Amino acid sequence: MHFQWYPGHMTKAKRMMQENIKLIDVVIELVDARIPLSSKNPDIDELAQNKSRVILLNKNDLAHKERTEEWKAYFEAKGYFVAMVNSKNGNGVKAVQNIVMEACKEKIERNKKRGIINRPIRAMIVGIPNVGKSTFINSFAGKACAKTGNKPGVTKGKQWIKLNKNVELLDTPGILWPKFEDQTVGLRLALIGSIKDEILNISDLAIELIKFLQEEYPQVLADRYQVGEIEEPLAVLEHIADVRSCRKTGNELDLDKASNILLDDFRSGKLGKITLEKAE
Repeated sequence: MHFQWYPGHMTKAKRMMQENIKLIDVVIELVDARIPLSSKNPDIDELAQNKSRVILLNKNDLAHKERTEEWKAYFEAKGYFVAMVNSKNGNGVKAVQNIVMEACKEKIERNKKRGIINRPIRAMIVGIPNVGKSTFINSFAGKACAKTGNKPGVTKGKQWIKLNKNVELLDTPGILWPKFEDQTVGLRLALIGSIKDEILNISDLAIELIKFLQEEYPQVLADRYQVGEIEEPLAVLEHIADVRSCRKTGNELDLDKASNILLDDFRSGKLGKITLEKAE
């Protein structure tokens, strides 16, 4: 499978971020805890040079706990301030303000020396599509400030949000990068829903997920779909279609429907806490 999705609005969003970065003290990047490295946009590193950096391992309720801890240590070793959050239920979100203030400690001290007191920290929120930025902002602010959705591309333009007297946020649209050098990255992004399903072969995507689960989390397929001894990934998908009554007219198995069930089960956490990549 070949993965690529970089619609025109992403080019425009990147340009807007470049224009606004001079106003920013700290860049807060949300990554998906199930694929922390693959969901980290390499273009942000270039954009955010000389800025304080915070990484939020979001959706950590869906990820393997030990592996998330390993990723936290991995990013901290590279000089980032890191927090593990679940934007949906608010777990870990309250701690983010302290982390932001810690990341900007030197800037605040410099301002004090210049006699600039009580100037709010300006943070830019960045991340790939469907990583949960808008949900995080609403949870962080304690009110609905940003539109949310479970599909990529809900936020289209920039939006300044005054959180409190200490922090102002610049929300930005989710952007990917123009070319995935490693197609495994594209596969992982597709699996978590950051690339539109409509442009993908959904059955091929489901088969790739089955292959991964067979290797790393074999019990999951047995527990959820009573797969038993079936080893061939296509046969596993056909079995899922059968046990979930996914059939077309003429009683033919509907593999696309079964694929959507499998992907939805993975994305919603019904398969359990699963991380698709290791911190190595």
